[in-house]
Amino acid sequence: MTLNDIKNISIREYFEQIGINPTKQNGRYGMYHSPFREDKDASLKVDYNQNLWIDYGTGEGGSIIDLVSRLEKCSINEAINRLNDCSFSFHRNNTVVSPIRTVSELSIKIRKILPLTHPALLDYLKERSINIDITKQYCSEVYYSIADKSYFAVGFRNDVGGWELRNRYFKGSTTPKNITTINNGNNSVMVFEGFMDFLSYLSLKQNASPTIDSAILNSLTNLPKAIPFLQTHQTIHVFLDNDEAGKRAVQSLSPVCKEVIDQSVFYRNYKDLNDYWRDKSKPKKEVKENNAVSSIKRQIPKRKKGHGL
Repeated sequence: MTLNDIKNISIREYFEQIGINPTKQNGRYGMYHSPFREDKDASLKVDYNQNLWIDYGTGEGGSIIDLVSRLEKCSINEAINRLNDCSFSFHRNNTVVSPIRTVSELSIKIRKILPLTHPALLDYLKERSINIDITKQYCSEVYYSIADKSYFAVGFRNDVGGWELRNRYFKGSTTPKNITTINNGNNSVMVFEGFMDFLSYLSLKQNASPTIDSAILNSLTNLPKAIPFLQTHQTIHVFLDNDEAGKRAVQSLSPVCKEVIDQSVFYRNYKDLNDYWRDKSKPKKEVKENNAVSSIKRQIPKRKKGHGL
């Protein structure tokens, strides 16, 4: 493609390809949550007619080349090359785009499964402080389509062949939706709400193959499906989110097993285990621990053998 061809790739279509949808739109423009920062007000505007974008929160903006350069953290030349080499079927700006639909209204079809190597996915995992080598033992690079449009993501398979899919801009799953279990024949089992928490635990422990069993729910609604597996264990270590739903889930496990240990106490000041691990794994040069954080650490009880995070 020529440079003008690349500049004419529709930003609206590009955003849709990577799972970013407008909060509101009309025939002339759409308003989006900025993918570069926390943005509750949806302050990134895409002018559909001029095919330009501007982030009112930072003052940044430009063509799709500037957008890809910013998103992928690469040079302008590299952004041009990536757009030129992209295998996705982007439409030009003068193409009529059908109304935006949510993923829940669409069918996800798996196209191919490869070893995890794509730089964009590895960067996404690094952003979440996930150990790449460990992840490669449990996850794949999954190419899928939604309404005949192609995407790719980190894929984590469940026990019945469905996939949990994650990338920087998308969180979804295929059917059948189910749990993922790892059975090492141990009397104890760890329960995680999602596979990012599971990978966070392995990254924290720097151990890709713990001897203890694991059950990854892939959604808290899948907890009933895990009960038969959990009942075969004497001790359950629970690593769920620090919210009311997580607390209720822990309480519901009391009749299931002789000993249920809520490990969320060790990351009580964080949303979930991944948030805790991301903060804990930041380089010391980049993090100056304030008094509040120090106070939090002092509140964490000393670990008992076999019971601690």
